[in-house]
Amino acid sequence: MQIQEIQEEIVDEFAMFEDWMQRYEYMIDLGKALPLIDAQYKTDENIIKGCQSKVWVHAELEENKLVFTADSDAIITKGIIAILIRAFSNQKPLDIIEANTDFIDEIGLKEHLSPTRANGLVSMIKQIKLYAVAYQTQVK
Repeated sequence: MQIQEIQEEIVDEFAMFEDWMQRYEYMIDLGKALPLIDAQYKTDENIIKGCQSKVWVHAELEENKLVFTADSDAIITKGIIAILIRAFSNQKPLDIIEANTDFIDEIGLKEHLSPTRANGLVSMIKQIKLYAVAYQTQVK
């Protein structure tokens, strides 16, 4: 599935909920379902800078696609990174680099987060794209 299709799926899922309390609950559920990052990757070098809570993201190249794992010590933040992992994991680095992130605005996420969480969201997206840039050179 292409990034754009996954993002549209996420937008459709969020549209099913009538209010933001339901959306927060859904994000928390997504966070709980997130495949956990291996403990060996919960290091300072994998922490996203600019997040109020701790968020670790690890990337590996498998068959020319980036596979992300992540974790956070905050439940809402874990839900946010789960959404991003779903959208960008198992994709080619170039596709990640070129992908837009309008779906974040479409689900209204940024406007319903505190300023520090919104900054953290931007930092998470930036880090995912930086991983893609770093791994792009290794794609055959």
